[in-house]
Amino acid sequence: MSLDILKDQEEPHFPEWLRRKLPPGGQIFKTNAILEKYQLNTVCEEAKCPNRLECYTKKTATFLALGKACTRNCGFCDIDFTKTPKAPEADEPERIALSARELGLKHVVITMVARDDLPDQGAAHIAAIIREVRKHNQGVTVEVLTSDFSGNLAALDICLSENPEVFNHNIETVRALTPRVRHRATYDRTLLVLSHAKQSGKSRYVKSGIMIGLGEQESEVEETIRDLHRAGCDIITIGQYLQPSRHKLRVKSFIRPEQFKRYEAYGLSLGIKHMYCGPFVRSSYNAGLFVQ
Repeated sequence: MSLDILKDQEEPHFPEWLRRKLPPGGQIFKTNAILEKYQLNTVCEEAKCPNRLECYTKKTATFLALGKACTRNCGFCDIDFTKTPKAPEADEPERIALSARELGLKHVVITMVARDDLPDQGAAHIAAIIREVRKHNQGVTVEVLTSDFSGNLAALDICLSENPEVFNHNIETVRALTPRVRHRATYDRTLLVLSHAKQSGKSRYVKSGIMIGLGEQESEVEETIRDLHRAGCDIITIGQYLQPSRHKLRVKSFIRPEQFKRYEAYGLSLGIKHMYCGPFVRSSYNAGLFVQ
């Protein structure tokens, strides 16, 4: 057996800086109860986010719209995959809006599964959610984290026409690893979507995120930061990839906190407004920090 194969099978040692204490449980149960009352899905649960207990303690969550089964089967994501998901629920926009009100959210983050089965890729449904959230929650800011709509810019414009304060679409990884990490999505199409969103002027901030620890080189991460900057991103998040289940891509390395700081400094030196980088950073983690 070659040395390369042996290296590929080695499990990196789980570092001390990724160990967290459990938060107090009281508010967690209250948040869960509200989400269950309105029968809502969250990316916190479906994607097994490591921050979900902390966020639930703060009575906040990231809503997952258009069902909890995705038409894409990305190597990093543990959300269920199906070629034939259920039809969108007509009352989901109102349920999300009422849940946001009961949670007392000031910044509402709405993400979605990819819906390649729908003619508009689910864009009209996301637009309806934005309208309902604002109807029932005066003064809130809204962030949408969308798919690439398969490059359908007309569908993208349906979402942007609602003027979300933050438009977010994640590039996820560096160019070289994209075919292995993402399903159907491409590196250049993501840059096209972000650039179109920026040029539309419909959102105050354009945002994207990267996971690291999948085998990328430092120079490749810096290249991706530069590409996102050229596409017009105002906010970039960088976090540690953590394998959500044994069926998904393995972690190749655990990145030290100091390296995250170096990426943060590099992005800021290019003129990016906000760099949020750290082992536990996720695209919607503490999302309201840069908007309020």
